[in-house]
Amino acid sequence: MKSEIEIKKEAELIVLFDGVCALCDRAVQFLLNRDKRGVLKFAPLQGPTAAAILNRHPEIEDNIRSIIFVQNHDSASESVSVRSQAILDCLSALGGIWRVVSWLRIVPLFLRDGFYNFIARKRYRWFGKYDECIVPPPEMKERFME
Repeated sequence: MKSEIEIKKEAELIVLFDGVCALCDRAVQFLLNRDKRGVLKFAPLQGPTAAAILNRHPEIEDNIRSIIFVQNHDSASESVSVRSQAILDCLSALGGIWRVVSWLRIVPLFLRDGFYNFIARKRYRWFGKYDECIVPPPEMKERFME
């Protein structure tokens, strides 16, 4: 029988993020620092990995500039979550104490996403924007996709 860690590594979990957003970069750093099992991979929304995933999921609006959580990447059972649900899925994937935040799922989605969208609209003004995607540190390079 496979452990939860082995199953999650096989499933390949990818976090798509806005590569020029300073807040998004901090969120990625937060996840990297807490993902002790190394189950999460990352790809900027501006890259080919994100383009391929978004092409397979027409249910995601073309203009979305949200964090996107991808489970079972590049398989028949690939699924995606966006906005507040993606954040909760990311934290849940970290395991341990981070699973506690799953209680926030009881808050109605329209409220969670309303708060998410408010922050998303202001993120460049409040936190800044880079001219280009940040290059990951060499020791984390294998966790990033184009």
